[in-house]
Amino acid sequence: MSSIWGLKRGLGLAWIGCVLAIAASAQSAQNSAQSARVPVLVELFTSEGCSDCPPADRLLGELDQKQSVPGAHAIVLSEHVTYWNHDGWIDPFSMPEVDQRQTEYGERFRLDSIYTPQAVVDGTTQMVGNNAPAVTRAIAAAARQPKEPLAINDAHWDNGTAIFTVQGRADSNAKLIVALAADATQSEVKRGENAGRTLHHVAVVRAIKEFNASAADGRQLRISGGPLSHEKDAAGPARLVVFLVDRKTEHVTGVAEQSLNR
Repeated sequence: MSSIWGLKRGLGLAWIGCVLAIAASAQSAQNSAQSARVPVLVELFTSEGCSDCPPADRLLGELDQKQSVPGAHAIVLSEHVTYWNHDGWIDPFSMPEVDQRQTEYGERFRLDSIYTPQAVVDGTTQMVGNNAPAVTRAIAAAARQPKEPLAINDAHWDNGTAIFTVQGRADSNAKLIVALAADATQSEVKRGENAGRTLHHVAVVRAIKEFNASAADGRQLRISGGPLSHEKDAAGPARLVVFLVDRKTEHVTGVAEQSLNR
């Protein structure tokens, strides 16, 4: 009887070991699949004064949370423009620097005028930001293009300033752009086209700065937190996003992000 019990116990332990091995293998495969994803930058030009923008804001949040495009890791930025501020509601996250950035894209894509909501994927493709199929196709296409390795190291806060290093390939034909973004924000809109609505945003740009690509050689870099240093959500996490841009084509050749706790 004892030998039969020992055999059953041995078989049971073997079965448990097999299950654990399968689970570990599945987790390893999942981690490998995640690491194999190509980072893709998705910029959304938006405004709380624009009634067409909330669906685009939701789409950006879903892309960020679900990461549902195969082979791609969507690194998202919500960039709020100022040119809707005259229409009854001043967007608290709007920045003139974003207007300028979108104007440059307008020239790059030869648009008659800039608009919201506009999505730009890896600096290569633009479309209406609430057009989910078009945005998804653009992300999938961008994920099929190789990216330059780029890494953020030693990132931390010091008196409202983010201090960090970036490691990547120095290229005189490229520039390094750094963005600090509030991880998540919301507003109760009182006036304008979205009056009465509570709007939610992810990765809202609050500071943006350009460096020469040679700055991606591991030297210490700094970017002021700007409004992040004193906004009501200043205690929440922020995102540090860095990306290399080809100066001639404006295409994003490498991108990385890191969360920063304040």
